[in-house]
Amino acid sequence: RKIARRSDDSLAAGDTSVDDAGATDATAGAYAVRRVFTSRKDSLAYESARTVADRSTGFRVVVDLFAHQLYVIQRDDTLRTAPAATAMNATLTYGGRTWRFATPRGVRRVLSKDKEPKWTPPVWHYAEVALEHHLKLRSMQRGEVIRLRDGTKLLSRGDEVGIIAPGTKEFVPMVLDEHVVFDNTLFIPPAGTKHRSIQGELGHFRLSLGDGYLLHGTPYANSIGSSVTHGCVRLNDDDIEWLYDNVPVGTKVYIY
Repeated sequence: RKIARRSDDSLAAGDTSVDDAGATDATAGAYAVRRVFTSRKDSLAYESARTVADRSTGFRVVVDLFAHQLYVIQRDDTLRTAPAATAMNATLTYGGRTWRFATPRGVRRVLSKDKEPKWTPPVWHYAEVALEHHLKLRSMQRGEVIRLRDGTKLLSRGDEVGIIAPGTKEFVPMVLDEHVVFDNTLFIPPAGTKHRSIQGELGHFRLSLGDGYLLHGTPYANSIGSSVTHGCVRLNDDDIEWLYDNVPVGTKVYIY
């Protein structure tokens, strides 16, 4: 069964936040921004994080999640304003596990920067695909040989995942741009293999904020300005390149 691999970035643009309570404010420019909160606690957390950001000084990055805007500020001067895609604020449940996709408010720092990053899909990515296509999910382990129903052997060798057909000894690598699906099961490739890595899905530049949260580019520019990510802040190519060139490691990032 052929299922093309896709990334966090390939979701359709759309706001999935829950409208339990809201407020409208003319911040981040001349247009009105509607702020939607899931609870009183959520509203208080927003106010607290925004207050900290408003009182911040020096060179810093500020991300307004509701406005889908990122600002680079030096003292009282705004050096760069960029539209951004932020988290979908949704929950995924599969196989007894639950994942919450949100961009956490608070203060972080740029921990590292790199060019042409590769994305290593987390388990939740495969859970999404399995749920969408009504598949079972199974992790592959290095050194493990999985015998499929027709006698084919599924295994990894070095940095590749492949098969050995019945009656043969030849190892045939799987196609890189497709998921590994056999017997109505989606197999999660071992970490470190080519099949567990996707090039280009994070754009050309990445700034890491820790705990898997990133500022990164995207090949899907039409998603910018929406709540569609699984937690990262996604930017247009020219904006993330500017950040890569001008925002040093150690810079504080205020998110509210």
